[in-house]
Amino acid sequence: MIQQQDFIQPEQLNFNDDGIFPNSRLPLLVYRHAITTDAKDPSSIFEQRFAGNDWTNSWRDGVYSFPHYHSTSHEVLGVYSGAATLRLGGEHGKNIEVHAGDLIVIPAGVAHQNVGASDDFGVVGAYPEGRRWDLLRGASGERPKADHNIAALPMPENDPIYGAEGPLRKIWKSA
Repeated sequence: MIQQQDFIQPEQLNFNDDGIFPNSRLPLLVYRHAITTDAKDPSSIFEQRFAGNDWTNSWRDGVYSFPHYHSTSHEVLGVYSGAATLRLGGEHGKNIEVHAGDLIVIPAGVAHQNVGASDDFGVVGAYPEGRRWDLLRGASGERPKADHNIAALPMPENDPIYGAEGPLRKIWKSA
């Protein structure tokens, strides 16, 4: 069992509604070096850890190069290879560098996009309780329904990597 003192404390990034993207009152969480990526198949390590904490409906790929968000689920991305610059929060948001081993928990509503990546960049994505995700781009008219969907989402029962006692619930409850 992972002890609380063994938790990697995530960086917290906050993004306010910019009129196009709802973003979220919940902070986006970045766990640096969450797993060791020198394993034979680091993507499977992320998949197993996520599934063990009920973040399922997983996939392996990259991150879209256009700004988008999800209103029907929060999302976790585990970087299993390469590196990328992700723009978070929309056009006036923040660019962050992510590398193999990093993990990002993106609250529903927070815009994200890949603005540059190494050729070998790859992530595992997953969703709490295997929720189905939608793909929204900030188009006019999508907000009333998207805002309703986001407001109705429950808090995940588990941190995607550390489980019920992990930092996610404590951080998000205090947001």
